[in-house]
Amino acid sequence: MNISVVIRSRDEADRLRLTLTSLARQTEPVEVVVVNDGSSDHTAAVMEEAAAGMPLTAIHHEAPCGRSGASNAGARAARGDVLLFLDGDTLAGPDLVGRHAAAHAGRANLIGRGEVFHLRCTRFLADPETGTPKPGEAERLARMSPDELGRLVVTRSQILEAFEAVARRAEPGVYPGEGPRRLQELEMDALQRHPECSVLWAAATGSNLSVPRAAFLQSGGFHEGGGLTEHRELALRLCQMGLGMGLIEGARSYHLTHRSGWRDPLAETGWEDAFYALHPILAVKLLAVFWASLAPRCPLPAEARIRSLVELDVAARGDSGIDYDAARKLLGRPPLPPAIATVRTAAHSPS
Repeated sequence: MNISVVIRSRDEADRLRLTLTSLARQTEPVEVVVVNDGSSDHTAAVMEEAAAGMPLTAIHHEAPCGRSGASNAGARAARGDVLLFLDGDTLAGPDLVGRHAAAHAGRANLIGRGEVFHLRCTRFLADPETGTPKPGEAERLARMSPDELGRLVVTRSQILEAFEAVARRAEPGVYPGEGPRRLQELEMDALQRHPECSVLWAAATGSNLSVPRAAFLQSGGFHEGGGLTEHRELALRLCQMGLGMGLIEGARSYHLTHRSGWRDPLAETGWEDAFYALHPILAVKLLAVFWASLAPRCPLPAEARIRSLVELDVAARGDSGIDYDAARKLLGRPPLPPAIATVRTAAHSPS
């Protein structure tokens, strides 16, 4: 099973260098497609340097196309049977590609979800290898001891020679915080224990996600303009085509964090309108309720909380008796459209 890793990257050259180093040491051969999405830094030079030592297809956009556009461009240029999407600030575990390849060889029509971790230590650094601080963080780093600074950096030699030491510093979830950690726990539980759940598409990730290339191209790829949840919308569309979500255990990626918080879908709300316009189902409108239910200081009453993907599946049937209009109002969201009161989720993941 041939895998093409598609990386979309913009203005993160020093993190991209580390990502490409992690792909150069994979246990299985891999084609790497890097889309430089309108970067203004030295991304092009990093790509040229990496291409001297590994099979790398380079795509350069003069102007940014966005995550979805960049991903689609990379997919069109790829030649593998399976596409594995990865961000330019994310390390691949040594056997990431091999585990995805084995999973797809054993199961046709798989949407493969890997295990995502983050390295919180890099959040203050412009260059994780040299320890160069981000703008505004120089004073913070100046107060650190040499040992403390040493625990922040991630170098190419560490990736090549002592990856396990890097992995031991990682924590579950794509971003730091209780919310992302808890979300991953629930996604893992649903994928492992509830293959019949009709909303497993909601467990898709933006990075460390693999799909058959033919199905991806047939579906039209990522919806451009879909916002924060374009990966979930793609997964829902693929499920409607007959594919199914599955966890690829041990296929680990490590986000080199560059911010203290995360892109919060409860704060950035434009994704919901775009998602619902494509899929007018109750489950889409209940995603915000589900995510809010995981927050440490959830504003929702206990009976209105959705605490797992299985509970989201039940709620999305529309017959739970819970007033989700009231719950959404507490979150500052508009009322549910009357048209979806009787809509049932149509996308079911095959077991």
